[in-house]
Amino acid sequence: MRSTIISLLALLTVFSLPAMANEGSLAFVGARIIDGTAAEPIEDGVVVITDGRIRTVGPRSAVTIPEGARQINVSGKTIMPGLINSHGHVGDTLGLSGGEYNTDNLLRQLSLYARYGITTVNSLGGDEEEGFALRNSQYDQALDRARLLVSGSVVVGDSEEAIRAEVNRNADRGANFIKVRMDDNLGATEKMPKNLFDALVDQAHIRRLPVAVHLFYLDDAKYILNSGADLVAHSVRDLPVDSEFINLLKSKDVCYIPTLTREVSTFVYESEPGFFSDPYFLQEADPVVLQQLRSPERQSRMRNSSSAQQYKIALDVAMANINVLNASGVKIAMGTDSGPPARFQGYFVHMEMHMMVEAGLSPIDAIRASTGVAADCIGARDVGTLEPGKWGDLLVLGANPAENIENSKSIESVWIAGNRVAE
Repeated sequence: MRSTIISLLALLTVFSLPAMANEGSLAFVGARIIDGTAAEPIEDGVVVITDGRIRTVGPRSAVTIPEGARQINVSGKTIMPGLINSHGHVGDTLGLSGGEYNTDNLLRQLSLYARYGITTVNSLGGDEEEGFALRNSQYDQALDRARLLVSGSVVVGDSEEAIRAEVNRNADRGANFIKVRMDDNLGATEKMPKNLFDALVDQAHIRRLPVAVHLFYLDDAKYILNSGADLVAHSVRDLPVDSEFINLLKSKDVCYIPTLTREVSTFVYESEPGFFSDPYFLQEADPVVLQQLRSPERQSRMRNSSSAQQYKIALDVAMANINVLNASGVKIAMGTDSGPPARFQGYFVHMEMHMMVEAGLSPIDAIRASTGVAADCIGARDVGTLEPGKWGDLLVLGANPAENIENSKSIESVWIAGNRVAE
């Protein structure tokens, strides 16, 4: 079922023909190329983009640059695909408040993501008509902001009829995913009953859409996989993962998104976090928001929050589990659940990648989890790797992130469909 659904989703992501813009060829010459696949990096490579899409990639000695192409000397640099946030949100947040779901605010967020090198965001819930419209308009050679996939509402309901109706409503709007929560918020709420979850998966698959599941507990993770869920959208955080869960993920070809920075956001503002002094963070941070997060009253509330302290422990479990899953060959996709207040879009993607390496992944594994693997996991088949025919979404970095993942912050330019993103 998953392969059928993802194949259909891939067709959705290329349904619109590109507009005639950004014509001609652009050649990046001389860089180390990390292409987002399992292949080894190419030294002294060339990437050619023609009319917004990748025309050719390879060693300089083997590539013929088209006559008339504009050449960009990137000798000594590293080129990699644009990053993909496989679980983010592009919604109504402005500062630390909500209620601002409108086209201008969505474009602000997508531009922010792009400046940080995130060229595709899979928004898993809270998506309204403006988000669908932006998704529909992005298959264009003139694009210069992050691409967007949308899910519509997070499906809820107190009956099978209501659940199926909400799935249909999102499907009719053209959702890329159906998103559902299978969680009790540390015992504070009731979980969706299993019979309703089963009805949701059934209806989503009738509509040929994959199901992404918010969860916390190992037992729930096993249940949703046996019920046919297509994407595990958060870490298992209550217990160490076991062989049964690992085998389910692998046999059903389901991807796992750790969202480690989601956990960080639940407790880190109990004091001033270290990244408040990171220039890479400060270049986009709103001083008003930082001042609010430094409030002694806010910090005290977080220090005294029982849930914050429980999520702090849960992060340790999540970190251990991602290492085990990666070593076991499970497909891991980078995602942050950023977008809600104080989960900083763009910057948290780099933090997530760095935490994945701290948890035990190699830098190249984290890069692939954030590019080619992520694209595969969300069905975005025309982005994520630097291969002929795909959109020309790439980053030029001053240092090699495969040597040190902190070098993911060394971005010198971002290109989407061959268009340089304004800094």
